[in-house]
Amino acid sequence: MIDTVAIRARFEALAPHLNERARRLFAAGEAHAAGRGGITAVCQATGVARSTIGRGLVELRNGETPSSRRIRRAGGGRKPKVRTEPGLLDTLSTLVESATRGDPEAALLWVSRSQRHLAGALAQRGFTASQKLVGRLLRRLGFSLQANRKTREGTSHPDRNAQFEYINAQIKAFQSAGQPTISVDTKKKELVGDFKNGGRELRPKGDPEPVRVHDFVIPELGKVAPYGVYDIAANTGWINLGITHDTAAFAVESIRRWWQELGQARYQGAQQILLTADCGGSNGARVRLWKRELQTLADQTRLAITVAHLPPGTSKWNRIEHRLFAFITRNWRCKPLLTHRWK
Repeated sequence: MIDTVAIRARFEALAPHLNERARRLFAAGEAHAAGRGGITAVCQATGVARSTIGRGLVELRNGETPSSRRIRRAGGGRKPKVRTEPGLLDTLSTLVESATRGDPEAALLWVSRSQRHLAGALAQRGFTASQKLVGRLLRRLGFSLQANRKTREGTSHPDRNAQFEYINAQIKAFQSAGQPTISVDTKKKELVGDFKNGGRELRPKGDPEPVRVHDFVIPELGKVAPYGVYDIAANTGWINLGITHDTAAFAVESIRRWWQELGQARYQGAQQILLTADCGGSNGARVRLWKRELQTLADQTRLAITVAHLPPGTSKWNRIEHRLFAFITRNWRCKPLLTHRWK
């Protein structure tokens, strides 16, 4: 009598470690050892099909040893689409030809059309290719789907480095003389209300902050324009929040309030002040209102105001960007600006 319980126990112990071929040979070995009726008993004990056990017995009888680590015989499985549907790869290459970007000599190209649209276009031409298959074929052709990348900065001013050196020398000279040096700029405008703000924060599981789906301005709340003043020597920042428009008059008024609230007490006896700013926006180098309002401020405070504008395209080098605005963004992550009024 064949002990099917023992066969089942041995199979269950080894099954997690056996691949398809090893499982077939194990079942065939048990059937051969059991003798007459062994195939039926092993089939019932292990669940391996009789035909599979039969193939295993043939392999054991013929002494077949695999020449490689293959589990299945070569040529098995589903045939590739490029073989069952000739012309598929050439048609796909033709479709993406008009949307190809990049250097044709480079190893990596990219396309602007989505894989779903390419699959639909192939279907119109009589081919059956899923979106995933299109992606695999594109990689085979050396393509990838990518977004735009900002790499072209245009020509640089021949004295760009000299401009930075001059601004740095001016800052050191002012600081050595005990005169204030500040970096000014406007942070991007923010919508007031329960709008989504980037980032994540720790909250009870399943309880995210509810916000609006669309970023349409709420008329009664409007927008705010944070204008920042960063004191380079003191390494401290100050923000003036505008609720109308970011104009040159607003920019200079923000500097005036900083001077009245902090600067005047911090730099007693100051006779001049150095402002570093980028070339655009309300404090741009070509904004006449900015210059007129600065002259008015100079007349009121009796300070000689010097403005050092950074070269075009280098606004991120402005110290306020990474010394003040970066920390505001980090601390403000995932928190909607519900109101601009002080409570």
